[in-house]
Amino acid sequence: LLFIVGTVSCTLFLAVNSLYSASDDVIELTPTNFNKEVIQSESLWLVEFYAPWCGHCQRLTPEWKKAATALKGVVKVGAVDADKHQSLGGQYGVRGFPTIKIFGANKNKAEDYQGGRTSDAIVDAALSALRSLVKERLSGRSGGYSSGKQSRESGGGDKKDVIELTDDSFDKNVINSDDVWMVEFYAPWCGHCKNLEPEWAAAATEVKEQTKGKVKLAAVDATVNQMLASRYGIRGFPTIKIFQKGEDPVDYDGGRTRSDIIARALDLFSDNAPPPELLEIISEDVLKSTCDAHQLCIISVLPHILDTGASGRNSYLDVMLKMAEKYKKKMWGWLWTEAGAQSDLESSLGIGGFGYPAMAAVNARKMKFALLKGSFSEQGINEFLRELSVGRGSTAPVGGGAFPRIHSVEPWDGKDGELPVEDDIDLSDVDLDDWDKDEL
Repeated sequence: LLFIVGTVSCTLFLAVNSLYSASDDVIELTPTNFNKEVIQSESLWLVEFYAPWCGHCQRLTPEWKKAATALKGVVKVGAVDADKHQSLGGQYGVRGFPTIKIFGANKNKAEDYQGGRTSDAIVDAALSALRSLVKERLSGRSGGYSSGKQSRESGGGDKKDVIELTDDSFDKNVINSDDVWMVEFYAPWCGHCKNLEPEWAAAATEVKEQTKGKVKLAAVDATVNQMLASRYGIRGFPTIKIFQKGEDPVDYDGGRTRSDIIARALDLFSDNAPPPELLEIISEDVLKSTCDAHQLCIISVLPHILDTGASGRNSYLDVMLKMAEKYKKKMWGWLWTEAGAQSDLESSLGIGGFGYPAMAAVNARKMKFALLKGSFSEQGINEFLRELSVGRGSTAPVGGGAFPRIHSVEPWDGKDGELPVEDDIDLSDVDLDDWDKDEL
């Protein structure tokens, strides 16, 4: 059983202690030390990406510790709390817990571990990978990227997602594009450029996948394309510039590791991404597909249309849309329904037929929710979501431990509601005097 995880920086959770401590032979890895400990290391690494609340991870922990102790001094064994450090998990495509990756000769191409979850199986896999690593070294193959001009012109697969740009192709590809471009200006003889190349190439592939091609990494040989170098005032190598439509280019002054580059690219992507859709819960599929695909889904229950009319409802929806825009980097899902349309859902979230409008933030993976206690306003909702962003706020289990049955309803037509039409009662043929006598 895998638990779906997102690449957002917050979660709705109850505090759980880390599964490992300094007294273990398992090395705790974070975004701060990962590059130095793993990527720049000559050692073979086995790294577990886990979440403290994950039952499978908890069962793996003693086996992982035993394997780490047995492999001490031979193979490095580490662990990443990917619930706490979601950027690191996202960087390596972690979609379920626990995920184990093997970082061998080429640290930029980690392999997935598919073996058993016992210490014996883990040790066997580590020694097998170690044997392969040593034999590669013996044969003179490092498994890493080649560097320099020869590599850039070879068309090898390592840099397949880095787009080579020239004086002739630059404007067509970059200036007229709706996408975000990160462009490295390099010189083939530059040592720093050679060091950057494998990081840039690896990041290009990861960024292409995670942003669906909306952020592109490119390279310009500034010694050949001197018109571009002059146009953008390139004085040193490598120089990296960020190009966004309608804006002047800005220098990238961040770190030169794969993780640094990817982190900045994802920030650029989320800054330029449109806000998420605000969907009405008209079927079970809308609810489940939205809540399963996002770490949190924000569900609002709005008053009946007869209580607010179209203008009142639209004012509530506008508040939600503004909050969806404000928190779009979190990549949450946003849903709404009318009071009474999904009464079972209301009950499971403790809303219960009164106090509209209401809002709940639901973590479908853990089936826990938090309720908006303040006002349904920009200020009140902002305070509520800000608390969730830092992992604060009281939570409760969803009633029944799962989403209840969702009724299929017609979507709102955007109009004011109308009272049901009643048949007119025609009393013209009734002799009221006789009727009164009969009653008496």
